[in-house]
Amino acid sequence: MKKKRLLLVEDNPDDELLTRRALKKHSEFNCVDVASDGVEALEYLSIETNLPASGANKAVAGSLPDLILLDLKMPRLNGHEFLRYVRANPRTAYIPVIILTTSNEEKDILVSYELGANSFLRKPVDFLDFSKVIEQVSHYWLELNIPSPPIVANQ
Repeated sequence: MKKKRLLLVEDNPDDELLTRRALKKHSEFNCVDVASDGVEALEYLSIETNLPASGANKAVAGSLPDLILLDLKMPRLNGHEFLRYVRANPRTAYIPVIILTTSNEEKDILVSYELGANSFLRKPVDFLDFSKVIEQVSHYWLELNIPSPPIVANQ
């Protein structure tokens, strides 16, 4: 069975820890990689930009995440800007991106979907509720969803 990879793009260490705990408890992801902002996440995905490098590790050779959990409010490159780059790159355009944020702003929801987010979820404050959300996200995206086949150049 193929390893399931998740890229968590989250700048808050407490939220990162909560997400990792919930994923460990309720998820089939074999590998969870973390980028602390959009620049690091783009480097991880090997998307070229003119942004200053952060020295982040790149994805394991040739492998891309099966799912990206993305926070919106981050330094250097926010979630919307990151999503714009991801959707513009043919290699990453079809990776499911779930916005997982504390934002309640209608504008953030609208812009997220305009840029190609697959889902927009608010982070519950309570850990048990948060854990349930992660469980449902994992179940849907790993077990129920049929992902896009990989894009092969020069077909």
